[in-house]
Amino acid sequence: MVEDPASQPAPRRMSERDNILARIREALKVAAPAPGAHPGTNPPAPTLPTTADFERVLPAVGPDFEARVELFRKNAAELRADFHLLSRPEELEPALLALAKAEGWKKVAAHKGTMTDAACRALTLPVCPVESGAEPRDMESCDAGLSECDALVAQTGSVLVTSRSAGGRALSVLPPHHVVLARREQLVAGLPDAFALVKSRYGAAYPSMISFITGPSRTGDIERILVLGAHGPRKLTIFCV
Repeated sequence: MVEDPASQPAPRRMSERDNILARIREALKVAAPAPGAHPGTNPPAPTLPTTADFERVLPAVGPDFEARVELFRKNAAELRADFHLLSRPEELEPALLALAKAEGWKKVAAHKGTMTDAACRALTLPVCPVESGAEPRDMESCDAGLSECDALVAQTGSVLVTSRSAGGRALSVLPPHHVVLARREQLVAGLPDAFALVKSRYGAAYPSMISFITGPSRTGDIERILVLGAHGPRKLTIFCV
């Protein structure tokens, strides 16, 4: 019996999705060479950036502390961060109290540290301590997060924090206002100096997280409109004593 061709189902036409997946399956049949092992190549061994590499692309920094302060202050202002260089350690307490009163703080988050402990005692506000296993929602409900840091970088206006100096990963991210407490000796010229401070402090036992905070959280993805606080704190305040 001869079947009528008209009764046979029409062959299925391949969609663009099918074409793409077919090409991927075909390409996966060929093993890719290991990185750096392509035929006819002899790639140089990778090298780490040097101080000279940083100096070529980052602003020059003056030779003394005053020059570092002025450059950090300029960069912080452009990044919309508030920077306060205090003359004496005794000025930190009234400065924090004035800030808390101006913003109406009711509760703060903080980690254990020499400077943060003294700051929390001065504020006399309820404290959410990160070492006690605070939940993210607890830190989000705080008006500010107080942390110490490892370095302030004049060239970029950045704050270097680690998981051990700043109370973990969440404290500098979840509260809407991040307040950094730093010492004058932590204000360095550039990135190599900042990494040198980290190395001298921790040796081979590097923290699990090293982060450079450069101004408050921001995004300009939507119609090129700058929005602060999109992915973290809306405000960044730095006190250096």
